[in-house]
Amino acid sequence: MSKVYGVILAGGIGTRMGNVEKPKQFLDLGGKPVIIHTIEKFVIHPGFDAVLVLVPQAWVSYTRDIVRRQIPLKDKITVLPGGNTRNETIMNSIRYIEEQGDLDDHTIIVTHDSVRPFVTHRILDENIKYAGMYGACDTVVPATDTIVRSDDHDQITEIPDRKIMYQGQTPQSFRAKRLKELYDGLTESEKNILTDACKIMVLKGEHVHLVRGEVYNIKITYPYDLTVAQALLGMKTEEMQKC
Repeated sequence: MSKVYGVILAGGIGTRMGNVEKPKQFLDLGGKPVIIHTIEKFVIHPGFDAVLVLVPQAWVSYTRDIVRRQIPLKDKITVLPGGNTRNETIMNSIRYIEEQGDLDDHTIIVTHDSVRPFVTHRILDENIKYAGMYGACDTVVPATDTIVRSDDHDQITEIPDRKIMYQGQTPQSFRAKRLKELYDGLTESEKNILTDACKIMVLKGEHVHLVRGEVYNIKITYPYDLTVAQALLGMKTEEMQKC
C-alpha cells in the first residue's frame, strides 16, 4: 500500500530573524522549540505513515536530540540533512523514500515549513486528500491587501485584480514520484527561477489544486512574527482550557 510522508522543511538558517544564536526553527515558543510544535502536528495526525524532518547538516544531531527528548512518538520521525535550496531539500526527502522502497506512483509527500507551527488538522487532511486526487495541491489564503507589481522596483507596472490573487502558505503536497520526474527534467535556467515546489508543476503545465489555508497559519520569519506566535499560542491554550 502506498505511503503518505510528512516532510518538514527546516533547511534555512533564518538570517531575517536578526542576531540570534540559532536558526529560527529552534527558537523558543511557549517553552519548546518552534520546530517541535510543528513536528507534533504531523506526528499526531493519523494520515501520516512517517515524518521526515530536514535540517541543515550542522543541526542534524541537535534536532535528533530534541526530538528524542520532547516527542513521545519519536519512532515515526527521521531527521535528515537538507539541501542547498528548498527544492533540493525536498528531493533529499524523496531520495530517502526511494531508498526505503516506498516510492511509487501513488506515494504522497506533504511538505511544510518548520516555522509554521499553527497548521491545522483540516489543512493536513485536505492536502493528503487533494494530492492523491490531483497529484499536487497548494495551501493558500485570498489576498486581503492590494497587490502591486513593479518590474523595475521603482514604479508600478501593474495592479492585478485582488479577487483572483492568493497568498501562498504551506503545506504543498505532491505525488512524490511525479514531482521528482518533473524536477529532474528541468533545465538549470528553469531551476534558477524556482521559488517553491509548486512552481515546478506549474512550469510543466500540471494541475495544482488549491487548499484553503488559515490567516493564523503564519510563517515565523521576523522577530515580530515570534511575538505574534506567542500571542496565538496563548489564545489557543485559553480555548483548550475552556473545553
